[in-house]
Amino acid sequence: MLTVALAALRTGWTTLLGSFVALALGVGLLAAMGLGLASTLDAPVRPPERFAETPVVVMGRDTLTVEVERGPATAEVSKKLAHPQPVDIELLRDLRALGPLTTDDNPNAVGLTADPDAVRRVVGDRAQVLTGDDRRRADPDPERDAEALMSVNSLLGTAGGVTAFVSVFVVASTFAFAVALRRREFGLLRTAGATPGQLRRLLLTEAAVVGVFASGAGCALGAWGAPRLARLLVDGGIAPEWFAIGDHAWPYHAAFWTGLTVALAGVLAASRRAGRTGPAEALREADADSGAMPLGRLLLGGALLLTGAGLLCWTLATDPADLLKRKTYTTQPMVLVSAAAALSPLLVRPLARLLRLPGATGLLVGANAAAALRRTAAVAAPVLVTVALAGSLMGSAATVTAARGEEAREQTSADLVVTGERLRHPGRIPGAVVSGSATTAVFVREDRTALIRSEARAVTDPAALASVARLPVVAGDLRDLDDRSIVVNEEWAEHRVGETVDVWLGDGRPASLRIAAVLAAGTGNNGAYVTAANAPAARLDRIDVRLAADADRAAAATALRATGGEVRTADAWAAATHPRTSPRTRLGLVVVLGIALVYTAIALANTLLMANSVRSAELRSLTLSGATRGQVVRVVAGESLLAVTIGVLLGAAVTAVNLTGLAAALTALSAPVAVDVPWAALGASAGACALIAVVAGAAPVLGQADRQRRRWFATVTATSSGAQASRGA
Repeated sequence: MLTVALAALRTGWTTLLGSFVALALGVGLLAAMGLGLASTLDAPVRPPERFAETPVVVMGRDTLTVEVERGPATAEVSKKLAHPQPVDIELLRDLRALGPLTTDDNPNAVGLTADPDAVRRVVGDRAQVLTGDDRRRADPDPERDAEALMSVNSLLGTAGGVTAFVSVFVVASTFAFAVALRRREFGLLRTAGATPGQLRRLLLTEAAVVGVFASGAGCALGAWGAPRLARLLVDGGIAPEWFAIGDHAWPYHAAFWTGLTVALAGVLAASRRAGRTGPAEALREADADSGAMPLGRLLLGGALLLTGAGLLCWTLATDPADLLKRKTYTTQPMVLVSAAAALSPLLVRPLARLLRLPGATGLLVGANAAAALRRTAAVAAPVLVTVALAGSLMGSAATVTAARGEEAREQTSADLVVTGERLRHPGRIPGAVVSGSATTAVFVREDRTALIRSEARAVTDPAALASVARLPVVAGDLRDLDDRSIVVNEEWAEHRVGETVDVWLGDGRPASLRIAAVLAAGTGNNGAYVTAANAPAARLDRIDVRLAADADRAAAATALRATGGEVRTADAWAAATHPRTSPRTRLGLVVVLGIALVYTAIALANTLLMANSVRSAELRSLTLSGATRGQVVRVVAGESLLAVTIGVLLGAAVTAVNLTGLAAALTALSAPVAVDVPWAALGASAGACALIAVVAGAAPVLGQADRQRRRWFATVTATSSGAQASRGA
């Protein structure tokens, strides 16, 4: 069987060239992404900075540890405190007896030159004793390296998932179409005595050979491309300057075996169909496909469609906020894309009739596209993937960002907003209402099974907050907020006004607070509100100021600049803090869509080159019937454009469904609905697909016409030379 498979590959390598290239590229991308992911798992170990000269650091508690239920048993879970606890005065007095102390303006830690064991005996459980590299935990923002790698990890994970999805999609599509073009070959093999099982094993052997060589080439490509990918991420501001690809072996193993599995899985369904080929197929000349679609494909497409629609409806009903998360709006469209691709043969003929072009050429284009269902669907499928991903990913990201920015702007009636890390309160400003707040957090144990951290704002004047803010209050009153109460949102397990909720404040202190008001969930930025007395360590970082009609705006701005922060209008503040799409996000989406577009180019070129390679008799008949070369080229280009248009329409339909679901989720969350359709991305994707399809479809026809013209010229020349020789004799 291996000998027969190798012989088939030698003679029919052109039909599998696209699959080889797509698979090698997919494995290369997976290897590069895997190497990048592996390099993000371990941040570099930096030496201590804040207390580098002292051997021991005593630091107050910086985590909250709470016991929760885990089935019949219990376990302890920890969360990082918003405000680490300071080292208390009594402990400082005891530490000074052990040796010299090193302090700074932050009371959460001190350095000490003393014996570590003696320090631990004195400290006990009143604080933490850090030595060696652990002293870095007392540095400002000790997790900055790990946090810097989170965006890299997220991007590479998303890109790797899209690569795997598109590679499976393209490889399966190209294998299936290649098998469909080899019906006469399989019919001849059946006539010669080959059994259906032998045909299936032949195709699986071919796929295994292609998979092994393509996966090996892909691993080499990944080793070459990973360092360049890392440099691209660093130059784009996504990865920190020190990010580099490490020495890891498992990404190569994962990419190689994934590639081989994709090759075998992609040909599996096609091999079953090839096994059902009868000997009579060897006599078949017509390339028209029947309108009937295999029952298995119909059931698969219907199941995927129901799954995609069901997931969307279920998420809307149970947790609409989940639709606003990147991992959801990145993966969920893939189910609908797969469903549309599986059911595309059912839609080709209705859409071809709907998109009928005028004239005889248009009639022939529509008839050919409707007759060759597999060819048209194979061209439309990669276009569908590219357009759907471009519209869904970029549209969802822009819509969520726009909704958050509009929500932030709607939630304040301030004329001026001051921001900064350590602001000074401006005091009373004539003709103005001043509302200051600071970033903090509160922790709550929900159902005794989970410790939840909720971002919060600590306000200096609840009355001013109620006057300036336009928060989406669904129950209660902001004016009731005091030192013994809290404002929560609808995502909290307990959110009834007047009820008491047990929480831990940002510095870890337990407190029982009455719920004064409840906010709508919104896009996820509607956190809790407490008074400044419940967050004494929080630093003032935002001041909202609403001016009266007769207030002196210039004098107010001057007074606000003295706070040490940046003074902006509310519109300028909202635009600066909630941009439409950040450059990092845009670069990440461009990388993902670039992968899809490259695969689309490979799939389109491969499909059209394979299709036109077996259409020579059909196109020659068209020429013999009186069509000029230009008319033949227009017919082939028109068929390509019609198939691309069908793919664009299906991709646009998937995009519309996803953006509609996102708009419904925003409505359910009482958030502003600002659907942002990425027309530029959709147009660019459709235009690129159309250009690739026209070039790949028309180029073989032009080349074939040139070859025929050269053969005709050679024949005429030879005939003329023979005639002259006869006359000379």
